[in-house]
Amino acid sequence: MCRWAAYIGTPIYLEEIVSRPRHSLIHQSHCATECRTAINADGFGIAWYGDRPEPGLYRDVMPAWSDPNLRSLVATVKSGLFLAHVRASTGTATSRNNCHPFTCGRWSFMHNGQVGGYDGFRRHADMLIPDALYPYRKGATDSEALFLAALAEGLDHDPRGAMERAAATFIRLAREKGAAPHLRLTVAMSDGARLYAMRYATDDQAPSLYHRWSATRNGRAVVSEPLEADEEDWLEVPPSSFCTFHGDAVTVEPFLPCRLAAVA
Repeated sequence: MCRWAAYIGTPIYLEEIVSRPRHSLIHQSHCATECRTAINADGFGIAWYGDRPEPGLYRDVMPAWSDPNLRSLVATVKSGLFLAHVRASTGTATSRNNCHPFTCGRWSFMHNGQVGGYDGFRRHADMLIPDALYPYRKGATDSEALFLAALAEGLDHDPRGAMERAAATFIRLAREKGAAPHLRLTVAMSDGARLYAMRYATDDQAPSLYHRWSATRNGRAVVSEPLEADEEDWLEVPPSSFCTFHGDAVTVEPFLPCRLAAVA
């Protein structure tokens, strides 16, 4: 599975999350400790917000640890809100269009996990994406399809509800045409003002998710794995949770697409 990290707060150099810590995202790309695969070498990406509403986006197919352009970018770019991801494919090709984060307008989105038997209902998943959004369907991943389906469900005005409705539809499709586990996910997404994260699984194997407020940085990191082993104040997000991060405030709400899938 993939590894990712996000940040919201006072602007910092991207390297303070992506490459500088002892267990940075780049370190996790070849030495992850809390996922099924230790190596995440099927591409990487970063989406960051600056002076414009839409995020900047840099993605490539190289392993994160071997791209000098990435190290140069994160050492010189500052942002107060960014998402970064290293990919371990669950079946789709290693291509730039399949690398996270995905963007559409002011939204950015990245995912770690899997949708069971996705190849068996990929066409049905694509049909959930309306014509107005389908030009943003650049790749072949379940993650990008879930993102665009959530946008169609009203992500702009109801982030939690839209993600629950989109995830519930994917669960139903996986049950009808796919395979178990029907859905496992941790997601980070942003509209440029707030950072949202969720952790969920239809079984008991929800991918790991943590967050930590840094008074030194005056910002919060939200990550798949803690960035420093000797920092004991990382908070683990419980399964079936939807988190909203804004300033130094954190709101944690239930995230239960299963209840919608059950009644459909």
